[in-house]
Amino acid sequence: MCGIAGFIDLASATPPDRLVATVRRMALSLRHRGPDDEGAWIEAEAGVALGHRRLSIQDLSPAGHQPMESKEGRYVLAYNGEIYNFAELRAELNAQGIAFRGHSDTEVMVEAIAAWGLAATLRRLVGMFAFALWDRKTRTLNLVRDRLGIKPLYWAHQGGLFLFASELKALRAHPDFHADINRNALPSFLRHNYIPAPHSIYRETFKLEPGKMLTFCLDGKPVISTWWDLRKIAGEAVASRSEMATEEAAEALDGLLRDAVKQRMVADVPLGAFLSGGIDSSTVAALMQAQSRQPVRTFTIGFHEEAYDEAKDAKKVAAHLGTQHTELYVAPQDALEVIPKLPQIYDEPFADSSQIPTFLVSELTRRHVTVALSGDGGDELFAGYNRYFWAEALWRKLQFLPRPMRQSAAAMIRTVSPTDWNRMFGLLPPRLRPRLAGDKFHKLADLLALSNCDVLYRRLLTHWEQPASLVLGGEETTGILWDESVATEFPDFTERMQFLDTVTYLPDDILTKVDRASMRVGLEARVPLLDHRVVEFAWRLPGAMKVRKGQGKWLLRQVLGRYVPKALIERPKMGFGVPIDSWLRGPLRDWGEALLDERRLREEGFFDPAPIRAKWDAHQQGKRNWQYHLWDVLMFQAWLEQSRPTPR
Repeated sequence: MCGIAGFIDLASATPPDRLVATVRRMALSLRHRGPDDEGAWIEAEAGVALGHRRLSIQDLSPAGHQPMESKEGRYVLAYNGEIYNFAELRAELNAQGIAFRGHSDTEVMVEAIAAWGLAATLRRLVGMFAFALWDRKTRTLNLVRDRLGIKPLYWAHQGGLFLFASELKALRAHPDFHADINRNALPSFLRHNYIPAPHSIYRETFKLEPGKMLTFCLDGKPVISTWWDLRKIAGEAVASRSEMATEEAAEALDGLLRDAVKQRMVADVPLGAFLSGGIDSSTVAALMQAQSRQPVRTFTIGFHEEAYDEAKDAKKVAAHLGTQHTELYVAPQDALEVIPKLPQIYDEPFADSSQIPTFLVSELTRRHVTVALSGDGGDELFAGYNRYFWAEALWRKLQFLPRPMRQSAAAMIRTVSPTDWNRMFGLLPPRLRPRLAGDKFHKLADLLALSNCDVLYRRLLTHWEQPASLVLGGEETTGILWDESVATEFPDFTERMQFLDTVTYLPDDILTKVDRASMRVGLEARVPLLDHRVVEFAWRLPGAMKVRKGQGKWLLRQVLGRYVPKALIERPKMGFGVPIDSWLRGPLRDWGEALLDERRLREEGFFDPAPIRAKWDAHQQGKRNWQYHLWDVLMFQAWLEQSRPTPR
């Protein structure tokens, strides 16, 4: 696992020593991603500079140094990631008479490209990666991102300069990079709590999307193509799937997962696993332990707040599996101390508050190992999110009521304030009294008036409902979530939500959160459930293999049941979160008040202060829980305070 950076001076006017110094400075900003080694490569006559920071995982010797040239000298590779089937590919290349200098997957990849071509090599890779490949013969740069978007890659084309990097901070390290805020990205950020690809917080700067390749010739413009298309793969699977026997399906999934986990256990450094005690992380830990002669290292973060604590469940699973388990109970102050670091960790506004425990568990894990396996991806592949069940159930009920009737019911609910709803429910016995009843009733009112199930799904993903009205001078850009043709390809509502989550929320939120948090402390996180062979198999499964009796991950639960008793894992799903709602009324109140000061907001000129202040005041008074809306704005404000980019 590493960090990459580079640029092309299209005028080829930068002296060689400055090319080297600049790309080294860019790479140095990524030292946290690769603390073990650094490298720079230039071709001065073409204005090309490639930089690399290395976290040594495979082949710890200098033979793994990057950027790496192919043996015949045509290709130069700067690569971030892991290729898990590199030993098999190496054996094939050996059989073709190709000798190797070392034992790294980087060398296997660059020699495979030289022997088989880039397209053919990509089809054969099993792994996670983002890389830059310079072709000295054709003077072409190719940027490639892995199938699911596990590893990040940014690029920018600004005048006579083309840049790329694993993180935005490396682009900012180039003296000629223009860090102008992209106001059109802010409405999307306020809606989702992340900036959706391909956009970024800066103008003329983009994220390369999963499964995409960017080709840049010195005399042309960037051309983006698709080398792996989940929409096509999943759509064809849905259209042609056949019935499958339960035992046959469970055996096939067990075998695929065992192989995916086994491949990700290959490392020349210590490794372990994140363990929350949920279905996904427990499956990964169980399959690791089943294929290890020694106790696997597992790691859990616990919270003293009962509603947020999964450590007790994880400890029971670890005890059953016989792992070497480490847990750390975090005091509120520990979590609060992470908050000032967030703008630098995430580089652009990012407001999934589970970023805090994700960083803490990464920090804990890195004290003991260099690689950790994670259970991310199971919810999207096997229908685990609660919204998949109650959204479909809610819509089945709503669609039988005429919309005018639903709109009238919503209006009636809103005539009673959240505070008054709370008072009325306060008359009930404590065991029957819902928490924040008024807040929940008003959220229900928001859903009652919606026109169709796809609007309902988008509403469930939305924080600020009309975000463009909040941003001064910004217009919201829409993407695949608004594409009506998706419903034709995925007629089942649950599967449609799964697909859309996999191509948006998974790479732009979940995988971004894990990558930045883990790499900040030099920890490599591997995600076996997102092995593309597992993904393709999951889409061939009939819906009943995923959802039964209002519960998701049915087949995955059958596989896990072979290793862990159901009594240890059958419990309500919990999010990986922290009590931001109460913190904003307590220890974070002064911090939030300063960032959301009305005068400050007006002077900075990005947001209309009125709706922000209204939600802040209502939250402070306990009238409604606006934690997600407020955290979005606070994360932008905190980022702005540290970044101080030039506004336009």
